[in-house]
Amino acid sequence: MKRLFTPWRMKYIQNNSPSNACVFCAALEQQDCPDNLILYRGELAFVILNRFPYASGHLMVVPYTHKPDFEKLDPATRSEIMELLTRAVRTLDQVYHPAGYNVGANIGAVAGAGVAAHVHFHVVPRWAGDTNFMTTVGDTRVLPEDLGVSYRRIQENWK
Repeated sequence: MKRLFTPWRMKYIQNNSPSNACVFCAALEQQDCPDNLILYRGELAFVILNRFPYASGHLMVVPYTHKPDFEKLDPATRSEIMELLTRAVRTLDQVYHPAGYNVGANIGAVAGAGVAAHVHFHVVPRWAGDTNFMTTVGDTRVLPEDLGVSYRRIQENWK
C-alpha cells in the first residue's frame, strides 16, 4: 500500500508557499544562495537545483516567463534554454562524471509536471545501477549528497 504522505512530501507541503504561488517565480524574488538553490541567472532563463532530486546534481532550466509549455515561449527564450541545458550537461559532466542523462520536460499535470503552470526542463545525471525509478515504484528517495554540497560543487564549476 502506498503511503499518501511520506516525510519528504510532508516537508514540501509544510514549506510550500500558497497553492496559487509558483515556486519558480517565488524563488526568483530571493537572493541567489544555497537556500533558494538558483545556480545561475541568464537573460531569459535560469538554472536551479531540484529541491526533491531523483539523483545528485538533478537541476532544472526554467524560463523567467511563466508559461505552461515551451511552445508559448518566444524563440529567444527557447534558444537560451537549449544553451543552458548544454551548459548544465557540460558542468555536470565535470562535477559528477555520470554515464548518461535524462533531459526533458513534463508538459501538463497528467504528464507528471509537479509545477504544470510554469514549464521547466530537467537535467538528471544517471549512472549504471543508480536508483532508476525507485522514487516512482518504491516511493523512496535515495540521495547520496546534501543539496548544499551539490549547490556548491555545481556553482564552483559552472562554465
